[in-house]
Amino acid sequence: MSAGGNEALKARLIEIIKARSFQSGKEVKLASGRTSTYYFNMKPTMLDAEGAHAIATLILEAIAEKKPDLIGGLEMGAVPLAAAVAAVSQTSARPINAFFVRKQAKEHGTRSLIEGLPAGDNLKGKRVVIVEDVTTTGGSAVKAAEAVRAEGAEVVGVVTVVDRQEGANEAFAAAGLTLTPLLTLEDFKA
Repeated sequence: MSAGGNEALKARLIEIIKARSFQSGKEVKLASGRTSTYYFNMKPTMLDAEGAHAIATLILEAIAEKKPDLIGGLEMGAVPLAAAVAAVSQTSARPINAFFVRKQAKEHGTRSLIEGLPAGDNLKGKRVVIVEDVTTTGGSAVKAAEAVRAEGAEVVGVVTVVDRQEGANEAFAAAGLTLTPLLTLEDFKA
């Protein structure tokens, strides 16, 4: 299991993911274009009350020292994560608001890639954590980080629920980002 943190809550999260979001054996094509016999569809866990609360609690623990102003990432996977973290953080000493990055700007309205900020607010000078449900190559999180950096934010870290350990660390290092996984693929191979 990944280092540090609330081991009992991580163990429970693994149980929830195994029951709701994980399959192995059959080869599946991943968003990265690669294929694998281990597949995670995290939406059933992220949208489950206990699963969302466990993930949000563990993310808040993982980012506490980073002192972010905002948390978010690329639509679709990051949206329920960022929303859960924002909701759970409200009961903490340091609430963190959420946002998300569109894959492409809307052709109407504000035409913004960044959504969730109130009118007149922006990311300039904000400390931001990027979240992702499952990380393979890191492409989605790097894309989100590039978008928020272009808006003037400082990306203080990337947190993923599950790191498949297939090269993302190298991609993040090349982009000047640090990845913190809550869990890794190894946690599901037992």
